[in-house]
Amino acid sequence: MKQLFIWFCILLVCSCNGNSPVINADTTAGNDNPAPAIISYTIIKVFPHDTSSYTQGLELYNNILYEGTGDYQHSKLKKDDINTGKSLQEISTSNDSAIFGEGITVFNHKIYELTWEYKKVFVYDINTFKKINEFNWPFEGWGLTHTDKELIVSTGGSNLYFVNPENFSINKTVGVTDNNGPVSDINELEYINGYIFANVYQTNYIIKINPATGRVEGKIDLSGLLDKSGTHYDPSHIDVLNGIAWDSAKNNFYITGKWWPALFEIKLN
Repeated sequence: MKQLFIWFCILLVCSCNGNSPVINADTTAGNDNPAPAIISYTIIKVFPHDTSSYTQGLELYNNILYEGTGDYQHSKLKKDDINTGKSLQEISTSNDSAIFGEGITVFNHKIYELTWEYKKVFVYDINTFKKINEFNWPFEGWGLTHTDKELIVSTGGSNLYFVNPENFSINKTVGVTDNNGPVSDINELEYINGYIFANVYQTNYIIKINPATGRVEGKIDLSGLLDKSGTHYDPSHIDVLNGIAWDSAKNNFYITGKWWPALFEIKLN
């Protein structure tokens, strides 16, 4: 009789579980975040882009476009001519076969570059591209940008790390969430007018993040952007949307992707 009662309890629990809602592991209990606002955009101009560039980081500084590219043994730091897409100056940053270049940012006239799994951060002189320093970093490196005082790092998860540019120690960590919970795969970053704009890896979205709360307050859907370039391309020879640069004088963005043949100047509506 005791065994029969135990089996009855097991069947009852299984039956109840079968009718219970499944909680998505990516959602946060009690999440009261509103859905991000959809931000529209207008294409201002389309420029050529070097199709050999596996774009990881993009930044406009003193009207010059700087680009960090990835891929083992092919990672580069480049200074690009926006109008032609051609490199004005470049160096290889992957002389070691283990180095895969990632995001870059320009801070205090120096270029900081993340590496993917190498757990190093390289610092270069902005004029000569000579490496002048390097730091250890405990995580993967994905995207990089900065405020007036701190660097901001993404590592492929849902956290953003605010770090000291002098020694790369972590000052604080902010988790990024939207109305569905944590937002993972945060990649290329750009800090603009008090907000962080970020590519979400393997999607056509750029999200607008409040750095104080981590909440995603806006979303730009760039689906089909490359098709609007008027440029012929082989879909098998391109990769995902990635690369955000900000022109503060025009209040415009420059957007591209990995191995893309086009660089877009866009304005948010």
